[in-house]
Amino acid sequence: MLAVGWGWLTDARPSPVASQLKSFWFCRRHQPHRRCRSLRMGEFKVHRVRFFNYVPSGIRCVAYNNQSNRLAVSRTDGTVEIYNLSANYFQEKFFPGHESRATEALCWAKGQRLFSAGLNGEIIEYDLQALNIKYAMDAFGGPIWSMAASPSGSQLLAGCEDGSVKLFQITPDKIQFERNFDRQKSRILSLSWRPSGTHIAAGSIDYISVFDVKSGSAIHKMLVDRQYMGVSKRKCIIWGVAFLSDGTVISVDSAGKVQFWDSATGTLVKNHLVANADVQSIAVSDQEDSFVVGTAEGTVFHFQLVSVTSNSSEKQWVRTKPFQHHTHDVRAVAHSPTALISGGTDTHLVIRPLMEKVEVKNYDAALRKITFPHRRLISCSKKKQLLLFQFAHHLELWQLGSTVATGKNGDTLPLSKDADHLLHLKTKGPENIICSCISPCGSWIAYSTASRFFLYRLSYERDNISLQRVSKMPAFLRSALQILFSEDSAKLFVASNQGSLHIIRLLEGSFKHLHTFQPQSGTVESMCLLAVSPDGNWLAASGTSAGVHVYNVKNLKLHCTVPAYNFPVTALAIAPSTNNLVIAHSDQQVFEYSIPDKQYTEWSRTIQKQGFHHLWLQRDTPITHISFHLKRPMHILLHDAYMFCIIDKSLPLPNDKTLLYNPLPPKNESDVIRRRTAHAFKISKIYKPLLFMDLLDERTLVAVERPLDDIIAQLPPPIKKKKFGT
Repeated sequence: MLAVGWGWLTDARPSPVASQLKSFWFCRRHQPHRRCRSLRMGEFKVHRVRFFNYVPSGIRCVAYNNQSNRLAVSRTDGTVEIYNLSANYFQEKFFPGHESRATEALCWAKGQRLFSAGLNGEIIEYDLQALNIKYAMDAFGGPIWSMAASPSGSQLLAGCEDGSVKLFQITPDKIQFERNFDRQKSRILSLSWRPSGTHIAAGSIDYISVFDVKSGSAIHKMLVDRQYMGVSKRKCIIWGVAFLSDGTVISVDSAGKVQFWDSATGTLVKNHLVANADVQSIAVSDQEDSFVVGTAEGTVFHFQLVSVTSNSSEKQWVRTKPFQHHTHDVRAVAHSPTALISGGTDTHLVIRPLMEKVEVKNYDAALRKITFPHRRLISCSKKKQLLLFQFAHHLELWQLGSTVATGKNGDTLPLSKDADHLLHLKTKGPENIICSCISPCGSWIAYSTASRFFLYRLSYERDNISLQRVSKMPAFLRSALQILFSEDSAKLFVASNQGSLHIIRLLEGSFKHLHTFQPQSGTVESMCLLAVSPDGNWLAASGTSAGVHVYNVKNLKLHCTVPAYNFPVTALAIAPSTNNLVIAHSDQQVFEYSIPDKQYTEWSRTIQKQGFHHLWLQRDTPITHISFHLKRPMHILLHDAYMFCIIDKSLPLPNDKTLLYNPLPPKNESDVIRRRTAHAFKISKIYKPLLFMDLLDERTLVAVERPLDDIIAQLPPPIKKKKFGT
C-alpha cells in the first residue's frame, strides 16, 4: 500500500489502523530496476509520529503594508509575524510572544515602521533588522483597543479603555505624545483616518465619533441602532470603522450590520445586515472601490463599488461575494491590491486572490491557507532516537518506540516498545521560547527566550534521566535566534539578534567561548538559519535578507558569501562527503554551492539552465528542512508541509511534459517505459501536514505530522448555525 523508499515514492493513504497509532513503523522493500544498479534503494522503515500536540495561537490582528508588500500578523499569545507577499507569502520574520502582551492593534507607519498595542497599555515598536522590540511606551490611558497611523505616516492614534484618543508624533527614533482628543464615555474600540488627514472616526459602544484632527474636538456623534434581528440589544459594539475620501464612514458592529454614514451630517445613509452574529473586522482597498469584512460565523464578505446601470456614472456599494474558508471567528482582515486576507480563532491565515485583479489565470489565482510557522519547532537526536518538541512555554523530550517485527511492503508493524515521554521542561517567566535544539548525542538541550539563554546537560541512567543546568551564562549569550550543535556534539553555534555568531565548546558540565563572528559591513543583520558541515569545519548562516555567509570554523574567519538572490532562504544544509551547500528559497528554487570551490556546482547550473518543473514551482508551502543520506551522496532529501522529496542527482531532470508526481511503474512494464518515467524527483504526499522529517540512520526515517482535525478539536467551539431541517 505504501511505497516509501529511496526509489519510487507513491501517493497513498495510510491504513485506518495506522492512523490510530501514535508512533509506528512502515516497511518497504524495493526491487532493483534492471536498467541501472544505482536505483537499488534497499529497505527502510518510517516512524510516523502524531503525538506532537502543537496548537497554533489564533490570529488577532493583521496589517498590510502596500509599500513593501508585507503583511504583519499578531496572534493571541503576543507573537508577531511578518510575511513577504512578494516572496511567495513566506514568513520571513517573527517576534516571540509574551504573556503580558495581549496585542489588540497593529499598524504600519512611514519608513516601514511597525507598531503594536494591547491590553497592557503599552505601544511597542519593533526593530525589523535586529528582530527584537525597539522600545515600549505606556500611553497612560489603560488598555489600548485600537491604533491607526496617519496617511502621511508621521502621526499615530491610540484608542484607550478610558475613552481617550491619544495622538503621538512619530519621530525618527521614537514616538512622542502630542495631545488628547475629547474624551468619550466608553472605550475606543476602532479608529480610522480620513485619507486627507483632516478627520478621524472612532468606534465605541453604541456610537461613532468624528473628530477634527486640528482642534481635537468631536464634531459628530452618530448613534447606532441596537436592533438585532428585530430584538433590542443592551449594547452595540462598533468593532471596526473605515473613513473614505468622500467623507463616508463605514462601520461594522456586534449586531451583524455593515452601515454607511455621512460624516458631514452625521446621518445613516445605508444599512446591510450580513450576519446573525458580530461583524468583527473591516479593511478597504487603496482605490476605495472594494472592502472586505469578517464575521464571527467564519464568513468573509466582499463589497464592491459598482455602477447602478451600464451607462450611468452613479455607483453604489453592493455585496458581491461571500467566502466560507474559516470554521471560527474572523478577527482580522486585510485588503491587498490582488487578494483578500483573513485570519481568526481557527489559526489559519487565508489569502483569497481577487480573480479580476490577477492578470494571468495561473497558480497565483489559487487559494492559500497558512497554518504552521515557516520555521522548525522540532529537533532530533539521531543517536539516541529522541525528538525535542518546542511549545510556547515548555519543551517535551520523547524517546521513539521500536519494533522487532518484520513485514512486507506497506505493512504497519506493531510496536514492541511504545514511545516514551522522558522530559517536560517548563520555562520560567512570561516570555515565549524563540528557538531550541537537542544535540545529536542527546546529552545537551539548549533553548532561548527574548532575554535569557538556557543550556542543560542530560544524563541517562537505566530508565531515569537527570537534568543539570549550566549556570553563569555570559552576557553575550543573553538571547538567540537560532541554535545548532555540531555533529559530534562538541560545539554549540548560537546566532544572536545582534547579527553575531558565537562558537561555544561544550565540556563535561560547562562550556568555553571559542570565537564570535561579528556582523558583516557593520550592519545588524540577524541570522535566522544555521547549517554546519558533518566534519565541523564549515558553518553557513542565512540572515533576514537573501544572503548566505560561510565561515571556516577551524581558521575562525569568513570563507565566502554566496551570491545574493532576490528571494529569502527557507532552508539550508551542508552535504557530508562533498561539503556542498544546498539552499532552498521561498520561490521554490534549490541551489547547490560548492564551499571549497566557492562556486555553484555543475548540477546546480544545469538545473537552473533547464528550469524546475512548473508543478514544483507552483507549490505554495516553503521547504523547511534539507538532509542527506550518508551512503548515497547523490541524494538530497527535503520536505515542506505537504510533500517529502528525494532528489537523485544521477537521474535526468523532469521537464514540463513529464509527470512530476510519478507513481511506481507496474511490474509488467518494460525497461523502456521505466527509463522514460524515471527522473530525479521522487515525491511522496502521504505524510501531511508534515512538520518534520529526517533520517535517523541509513534505513530509518522519522516523520512528525500534525493533522488539522486534531488542532480544530482543541479550539473553542464555533458559533452554532441553524441548518435547514434541524
